[in-house]
Amino acid sequence: MSISIVIVEDLDEVREGLKNFLALNNDFTVGATFSNAEEALPGIRKLKPDIVIMDINLPGMNGIECIRQLRDNNIASQFMMFTVYENDEKVFEALKAGASGYLLKNTSLDQIAESLKQLYNGGSPMSANIARKLVMMFRDEKNAITEIKILSNRENEILQLLANGLLYKEIADRLSISVNTVRQHIHNIYEKLHVQNRTEAINKALRKNL
Repeated sequence: MSISIVIVEDLDEVREGLKNFLALNNDFTVGATFSNAEEALPGIRKLKPDIVIMDINLPGMNGIECIRQLRDNNIASQFMMFTVYENDEKVFEALKAGASGYLLKNTSLDQIAESLKQLYNGGSPMSANIARKLVMMFRDEKNAITEIKILSNRENEILQLLANGLLYKEIADRLSISVNTVRQHIHNIYEKLHVQNRTEAINKALRKNL
């Protein structure tokens, strides 16, 4: 079964180039492309794709507001930001609106494809410097993740390591457990917290702390 994709991007060459690249990969099906948010909103509500690749700087309504409106309508799609913006304000605003991944437009095509698969499988793929910004934000705020009573000690431990920016394999090595065990713990964390990805889980824990 292929991953259904919708692309929202106002630059014709970027939109068509990305569409043509993904069309060559059997793992993806591009259901539609849109050049603005106003047309994308009803299209995404109708198609209900697995993933929406969303630019921020669109004519008219911007991509962040588009995601916010779709989330308000309980659209289950995952949102991958695809943009030139890497300042803190745009990154955090996009994640707060409901984006689960954040890639810069200088990302290689192969890395984009791999990131889309990660997003579909519950990850939160981000360009390296974007991920570092998030890690630094958590460190700068000096917000320790508050233990959440509904989580086990191990789950709280893994949640803290996620907040520190560790990858699944790094968590497995740190705790001397298998990657599959880490995945199962993270799946349990997401279910207990009623979230869908790393970013939402960390934000929920931080909100409890604040």
